[in-house]
Amino acid sequence: RAGGLVRIGEPGDAGDTGRATAGRASVGTVEEDSARRTLLTLAVRDYGDGDAEFTAGIDEQLSVVADWWCAPGAPEPFTHVPAPELRERYDVERFLHESEVRETPGRALVVFITGHGQLGASRTHFLQLPRTEPRRQLATAIRTSEIVAAALDSRAEHVLVVINTCYAAGIAEELEKLHQEILPSRRTGGSLDVVATCAHDQLVQVRQFPSVMRRVLERLRTTAQITTPWLSVAHLMTEFESELGTDTERRKHRLKRVLDGGGQTALTPCLPNPGYRPVRELVGPARRQVATPADEVDHWLDRASGRPQETDPGWYFSGREGLGRAVTAFLGRPRGVLLLTGTAGSGKSAVLARAVTLSDPLFRDDPRYGRALRSAAPETVPPEGSVTAAVLARHRTASDVLGDLLRALELPPRPAGPTDDPVELRRAQLLAHLDEPGDPVTLVLDGLDESVEPFRVVRDVLAPLTAHCGAAPALPGQRRPERQRSLRLLIGVRSSRPRADRAVPPGPAGRAAGLLGALREVFPTASVLRTDETDSESDIADYVQALVGAETSGGDSTRQAAETVAKRVWPSFLCTTRPTPTRWRATPTGSTCCRRAPSVCSGAIWRSSRTRGCPRRSPSRCCGPPRSRWARASPGRTCGLRSPGRCSDGRSRSRTG
Repeated sequence: RAGGLVRIGEPGDAGDTGRATAGRASVGTVEEDSARRTLLTLAVRDYGDGDAEFTAGIDEQLSVVADWWCAPGAPEPFTHVPAPELRERYDVERFLHESEVRETPGRALVVFITGHGQLGASRTHFLQLPRTEPRRQLATAIRTSEIVAAALDSRAEHVLVVINTCYAAGIAEELEKLHQEILPSRRTGGSLDVVATCAHDQLVQVRQFPSVMRRVLERLRTTAQITTPWLSVAHLMTEFESELGTDTERRKHRLKRVLDGGGQTALTPCLPNPGYRPVRELVGPARRQVATPADEVDHWLDRASGRPQETDPGWYFSGREGLGRAVTAFLGRPRGVLLLTGTAGSGKSAVLARAVTLSDPLFRDDPRYGRALRSAAPETVPPEGSVTAAVLARHRTASDVLGDLLRALELPPRPAGPTDDPVELRRAQLLAHLDEPGDPVTLVLDGLDESVEPFRVVRDVLAPLTAHCGAAPALPGQRRPERQRSLRLLIGVRSSRPRADRAVPPGPAGRAAGLLGALREVFPTASVLRTDETDSESDIADYVQALVGAETSGGDSTRQAAETVAKRVWPSFLCTTRPTPTRWRATPTGSTCCRRAPSVCSGAIWRSSRTRGCPRRSPSRCCGPPRSRWARASPGRTCGLRSPGRCSDGRSRSRTG
């Protein structure tokens, strides 16, 4: 060890292939890095049988794996730790020990295993080595499951193992038993996945895997149009199968998921998307999960260029003024809890995103937005830096939420030990930070209702924060510590709108049900702000008018049409969507179009300038498609302050209406 690095395979050692790490960092660094991403490759290249084609095929495999996970300029590159030449069982055991695989911390660990494989009489899978004796597998080969288990039970949060050997899927039975030895908190706290490249009774074609993976890599880089930074294991398997085509023999070599530790749709940091291009960020890292994307702010800023008055800052900066004032006032308090709630599509995430974005110092310093920001009503603009951290609970566990909060506060989560509960460990770390003297902290948590385990987030993440945000009444004689940080907690959660004829009385007997009820029980003094009150109908009309007002000639007719739409769709902004890129003009509100079903009524506002005569002549052109087609065309969740061409999770949707 020198300078905190582990040297794996000295240059000049017998069998050194030149791949063993000149200038490459290993995983044994002294300083733990919770964001570390590590790629380990264990490849048996040469069995001493003169098979040059096999060796070339293994090299092609290592090349495509390195290009995928360690590409120069990648947003989140992996540190590559290749094994030295593997001749005998001891070489593998030494590599596992010296590279400290079992103690590897970090965000993601990927292990690629390739070479000859053998399935023994006991259905045990062995990685064959040049000095393996065929009749002494237990003594001279290495159980492939030993390598896999070392990775699965490491300290890395997410693990992916790819086995590219003959009979690779035959390891399934062994792993199913070994998987039960892993702590339940680790099995559920991250993703532990194992993928095999062939079935239990198949031989590997040494050059097929790299050739198919190379085509998958190129497709993802160019035409796949997957915009997320990570992929799911299902993504990889689907793309791989697609490249195999329809040939029956080739399709036998589909990838097999031997161990499913993350689900079909969960994105994993172990699979970086080669085609991902980072978007321009408006705000600092601590607030990016909840903040408004740059293209959405730019959309409204561009539309504001046609506003009737130069002092009009545009919808994004001026819309939903009442909610903006309430959130800004809350962010000016020393401590407390604000529950922002409403029905689906009523604009909760948009209101939170606006507050988070406008409070960010980087956004406020950007000259592109200075004039519009200064033109907005001051009482709707949060103080600079008033939001410390903002995270999204969507598809996240309680452990994930705590980890995201800690990282947003620039506190690397401590790695969990074999007997540790990650939730308890990370919660203690967060509370220890809040117990220290310092400036007030504001935490924003959006999408609580979309968490994997929302009630556990309430119980194990949010409830312990009550002492810091003053959300629970003090007991007689109780004094709060004077030097600890004060906390403002802003939570976005979906809830049904209470019926006017069934008003919920105050007090324990009238507690609301569901998540909102659980939150009010934990935070009895919290303020509740709804985004679906009756006055939001006017906000929807303003939003619709902002979409088309600058492109129409008749201001009065546009307003009347906008109010008609607002009446039909209230309290949801879901039915408003950006029209096609062609020019649009208002349709008289007295026409039959505006009395259509709510699912198509927003189409009544616009009609293409290419359409002549009464809009009723061609309902499919002026009023949008029938209900069933409209549902397919506009599945996004466009809310009050977000760009109508995008849904609330940031994914682009069709803008053709």
